[in-house]
Amino acid sequence: MTQVPVCGPGLVDGQPGIPHELLGGRIASAVPPGCTVEDVDVIVIGGGGSGLAAASTAAALGRRVVLFEKCPALGGTTAWSVGSVSASNTPHQRREGIQDSPHDHWEDLGLFCGADVVRDNRALGRVLADHAPETFAWLLSSGLRFVGPTPEPPHRRPRMHNILPNSKAFPHHLGRLCRKLGVRIELETRVDSLLVEQGRVTGVVATRTGRGAVAWKARGGVVLAAGDFAGSPALKTHYATAPLATVDAMNPASTGDGILLGLAAGGVVRNGDHLRGPFLRFVPPAKPHWLQRLPPHPLVTGLMAWAYRHVPPSLLRPVLMRFVTTSLAPEAAIFRAGAALVDTAGRLIDLAGRNVHDAVAALPDSMAYIVFDVRTAKLFTSWPNYVSTAPGVAYAYLDDYRRTRADIFHEGATVAELAAKLRVDVRTLADSMAAAGSGDKAVSQVTDGPLYALGPAKAYVVFTNGGLDVSLRLEVLDSNGAPIPGLFAAGSNGQGGLLLEGHGHHLMWAFASGRLAGRHAAYASTR
Repeated sequence: MTQVPVCGPGLVDGQPGIPHELLGGRIASAVPPGCTVEDVDVIVIGGGGSGLAAASTAAALGRRVVLFEKCPALGGTTAWSVGSVSASNTPHQRREGIQDSPHDHWEDLGLFCGADVVRDNRALGRVLADHAPETFAWLLSSGLRFVGPTPEPPHRRPRMHNILPNSKAFPHHLGRLCRKLGVRIELETRVDSLLVEQGRVTGVVATRTGRGAVAWKARGGVVLAAGDFAGSPALKTHYATAPLATVDAMNPASTGDGILLGLAAGGVVRNGDHLRGPFLRFVPPAKPHWLQRLPPHPLVTGLMAWAYRHVPPSLLRPVLMRFVTTSLAPEAAIFRAGAALVDTAGRLIDLAGRNVHDAVAALPDSMAYIVFDVRTAKLFTSWPNYVSTAPGVAYAYLDDYRRTRADIFHEGATVAELAAKLRVDVRTLADSMAAAGSGDKAVSQVTDGPLYALGPAKAYVVFTNGGLDVSLRLEVLDSNGAPIPGLFAAGSNGQGGLLLEGHGHHLMWAFASGRLAGRHAAYASTR
């Protein structure tokens, strides 16, 4: 986790230092000349989990809603996720006799933050924990199916539930719900600016790809739900560190659009320097396995749920691994056990004084291979030596990668054979391995064959925890802590200093906060 001194007083940082070209033009005091104007009750910016939750909630209250998504399809970062949702007092818990409560969930949320708990917005954490049970029930009622719960310390009870068949089910079912409720969904449409009249946000000006600009007025509120800023070099430089500017985001479309709109309207960001990255993850497969392309049809998810409960784990585990080994992270233990890190040309990466994540992030392509000998390989075939943590399955070992990720599992009887598999110069790799073997044992002890490699693994900024400061009603707050009339935020845009660690909390916050923001935006009145 990258940590730098907090900007400004306390945990809050506003616009100072943000390049003017990023904020300029994001506020309009009147509809631009020549723009057509359309009227609705609620406007939602962003088609990920939080935006879909906000739009469907407002529409269910009888409001006319329009949702803008700049990409060609719904889903946002939600569709990129592993698909874990953490909640207490769920039907899945009760079926297994697990007694749980939102209060216990809230207490455990703080344990994930460690020393950073002093920076956490515990009040928003309480909102998450208190609304998680009803939000989970709403997800089930929307047609989504989950398996679990799965334990994840320091949760005192199993709370992690995993989506079936994959995270694409979220935009599929929630998008269908929005359409059923009459939400107008405008894809490939970017919101350029907020309309602010007499101190109140009253609408937006948006540009449709290939169709020009149009203005929309909202009788109720405008909800920012456009994702984090992991893909914005400028915002990463401003809030975190300049070297992170060149590190790719897991979701390249997460460019902080909603954050910038909120800042331009007078909002402030909390915990902008707190992010997950650079973080090493194995690159996803070029072509998803057919199991990962299963449609979220009730027959498919019902069969999968039945299998999860009744098929012996030894038979089920290889199938589940197909879903979770797409972009897992290597554990540091494999390097302590003797693995070496080489770049994509086969050159040894010096880890002296650096962690593997920073070392790989500093490379021009931010990618590397993990190379190790048979002794290390044998260690990572069983507990307690696992290659990766796999949500919903617990742990992924070397044999799991051999079976499910043949594209990144490489084996050679000699250095020359491994070099051919990695498509690197044999002498370069041989020299790298010789240097690694003669170096510090804590860095690497690679010996001659059989030899193995995993990768490439790439350094990413997985997500940013910084979000606009919000009230418990998800109203965007200004630097004085006063609500900006007509403006709400959800998901990463409305994270408000809440530190979301552990699996399943980002998605639960997206859905819970989206529903709350949509409800309050529906009852807001601009006229």
